[in-house]
Amino acid sequence: MTAAQTALIERLRELLDAESVTREVSMFGGRAFMVDEKMVVSALKDGGLLVRVAADRHDELLSRPGATQAEMGAGRTMGPGWIDVAAEAIRDDESLSYWVAIAMDHNRLARGKAAVKARTGARSRGV
Repeated sequence: MTAAQTALIERLRELLDAESVTREVSMFGGRAFMVDEKMVVSALKDGGLLVRVAADRHDELLSRPGATQAEMGAGRTMGPGWIDVAAEAIRDDESLSYWVAIAMDHNRLARGKAAVKARTGARSRGV
């Protein structure tokens, strides 16, 4: 783990401290932060951030400073909703908080959809 990644992990822990169910997982070459079993962000080795966002906001968010299409490897882009944010673009707490808030908005929306789907599925199965 690099010093930049370690510092970012500490900052993310502070920002996500108030969330009810969080855990950290090694994935995507970084330390991913999960909230209610859904990935929110991942601290990358270079101090950058992988962010999970709503697919319908993907293009809009790519226009932000330091934001690029996330790649799973050289030339293998991840789908809409996966954005890398350069370390330089999240140096200050305000910028990092912005990206975490965007990711948490998506996380809450995804949780809401999953809950509705679970309730609807339960009714359709006669439960």
